[in-house]
Amino acid sequence: MKLSQFKNQLAQIEQLDFVLQNGKKVPSHFHITEVGVTTKQFTDCGNTFRTDKKITFQLWSSIDLYHRLQPQKVLKIINSVEENLESDDLEIEIEYQQETVGKFGVEYFDKRFVLTNTKTDCLAKDNCGIPVEKIKIKIGEWVNKQTDCCTPDAGCC
Repeated sequence: MKLSQFKNQLAQIEQLDFVLQNGKKVPSHFHITEVGVTTKQFTDCGNTFRTDKKITFQLWSSIDLYHRLQPQKVLKIINSVEENLESDDLEIEIEYQQETVGKFGVEYFDKRFVLTNTKTDCLAKDNCGIPVEKIKIKIGEWVNKQTDCCTPDAGCC
């Protein structure tokens, strides 16, 4: 979800709820402890230099069980911070503490913001020889095919 979509949803709701994809609710007394732009500059395994930017929100819960952020308050926070962020309408990434800090995408569904799981991916599949579609091979044929895949001279990761 892009920041503009998030703000549009906030303007239309009366109660702010976040839920994980597994149905577990983020406690209603959460705080937004950070709003920022995260820039990641990196080289993928195909040696292509890339830059990725996201708007980040950090959700945090404490022992103050009566704390409640209203959608209008979050809009005010975003609007006051936006002037200093110097960013475009970027995708949102939510940081939320569980066993470790997790990074989530966000979607709006059924009057709640759903924290969506993020996944790693190879951005240079064509350079690594990773097929777009799953290859169907008979069990005995795999041994012969292995020698063509990811050898030291293959040029992939």
